[in-house]
Amino acid sequence: MTHFPQPHPSRRAVRVQLGDVVLAAIRLEDGRHAKAKLQSISITGGLLQLPRSLAQGDFVEVAFQTQSGPVHGMAEILNPMRKTSEGVLQPFRFVALEDDDHRRLRTSLDHVSDSHLLGLKSSVFSVPRTI
Repeated sequence: MTHFPQPHPSRRAVRVQLGDVVLAAIRLEDGRHAKAKLQSISITGGLLQLPRSLAQGDFVEVAFQTQSGPVHGMAEILNPMRKTSEGVLQPFRFVALEDDDHRRLRTSLDHVSDSHLLGLKSSVFSVPRTI
């Protein structure tokens, strides 16, 4: 069954800032692929560092690896935030995640949040396999 993440209207989803390099594989609607670095993630979306911006409103497949397993979902690209020396920071929001992907993402986010509360460094996110 597919899960459709919905932001809570009065409460923002907890964002986890990723200190380590977490690679994400992106596949665009036309079949092209892009590589990105995942800067932050939440249950409803995240922030990518890309070499070049994608068009706002594009629908993509995004995949990355967590300690709980791979997370693969459909996402909508949002308006780029700012340029950096390494490219552009661009947010996305998940529009569909399979239940297993949603569970793995939730488990990983909970683990990172618990580790941060205890002052520990967590590496539950890692390099993905290709989509």
